[in-house]
Amino acid sequence: GISIAILGPTFPDLARNVNQNISSLSLIFVGRASGFVCGTMIGGALIDYMNHFLLLGVSMLATTVGFYFIPFCKKAVLLVVMMSVFGASVGVVDTGGNVLILALWGDKGAPHMQALHFSFALGAFLAPLLAKLAWGTTASTQNLTESDFDPLMLNRTSETTPDSLFAVPEDMNLLWAYVSIGTYALVVSVFLFGLFCKKRSRQKKSTASAQRVRRAKYHWALLCLLFIFFFFYVGAEITFGSYIFSFATTHVGMKETEAAGLNSVFWGAFSACRGLAIFFATFLKPGTMIVLSNVGSLASSLFLVLFDKSPLCLWIATAVYGASMATTFPSGISWIEQYTTLTGKSAAFFVVGASLGEMAFPAVIGIIERHYPGLPVVLYVCFASAIFTGVLFPVMYKLATLPLRHQSKERKSED
Repeated sequence: GISIAILGPTFPDLARNVNQNISSLSLIFVGRASGFVCGTMIGGALIDYMNHFLLLGVSMLATTVGFYFIPFCKKAVLLVVMMSVFGASVGVVDTGGNVLILALWGDKGAPHMQALHFSFALGAFLAPLLAKLAWGTTASTQNLTESDFDPLMLNRTSETTPDSLFAVPEDMNLLWAYVSIGTYALVVSVFLFGLFCKKRSRQKKSTASAQRVRRAKYHWALLCLLFIFFFFYVGAEITFGSYIFSFATTHVGMKETEAAGLNSVFWGAFSACRGLAIFFATFLKPGTMIVLSNVGSLASSLFLVLFDKSPLCLWIATAVYGASMATTFPSGISWIEQYTTLTGKSAAFFVVGASLGEMAFPAVIGIIERHYPGLPVVLYVCFASAIFTGVLFPVMYKLATLPLRHQSKERKSED
């Protein structure tokens, strides 16, 4: 979570560090996302043949190296390449973490899956606080424009180190923010290597037990539908979190401080509900939690569309929407594991779908908003996504349970 979210608040500082303005360095997000997709596929292929703890430990070590080197990059191309490698290591961790939970607990691991994804939300929530408060980086992502980068200052910096690829950054707060997070990742990698050395036999038992579990008749059809489901769900989640600040300021007329608070309400409710989901998952089935999340997302996004000019409705519906979106992804993984075995490749498949939605939705909305600036495009897209996922899940449920009713009556129905 910290690895993904730290780029946002430190992006202006990184741009200044490589003598670029914000718009010319936007390729860094594409590089990280592309690396993340590649890392997800690599992790899905390797985790079926490597010890899970070893793979995660190596990936966290690579993440540490990325954190240490990123603030020293003085060329934009080098920074984009480093961010791509960094995204690949994070992609391996994302896929490997989900598969590890399933390997250890199988279809009984719903609370553990919720805890794993709560830790992601908590890290994403704490990253801006660490970057802006703990180390006090100088730039503001909310008010910064290209004019804030003084061309004379950039020229002076480039004259002092014209050909250097790596150098100590002038902003030491940027350095300490990345080094501190990198050190934390290093400590985590040490613990993972320790688990690899200590529990190798236990991992073999878990893998052997995981290989004995079921495979649904429509295994690949379910994975393809889950791919599409996560494509729309994650796309809507990232889009709303990315655009709600600009929507509140331009469309509703909120002050920047109020819009920033609204953004914090969304991610705060998102994180809090993921934390509560750890306890809810002990007595609620994953399918039930997905249905509740879909209903909450559909109702809140509908209110946002109907009352898009009302600040009060925006505050309340944003909190409900964030809470409703929180449990869908981990519940979806736990739900599919009840009916078919998830290997590393199959887990990587729908994680790639989520990553593609994360890349595609914001880009498409940005294009549409340039042509129709007066429309609340973000709200329309989130509402349409809520309708689509709300209709798609019953189809997936019917497809997953239909063969089971003919084969065995031991499983309790979630009807």
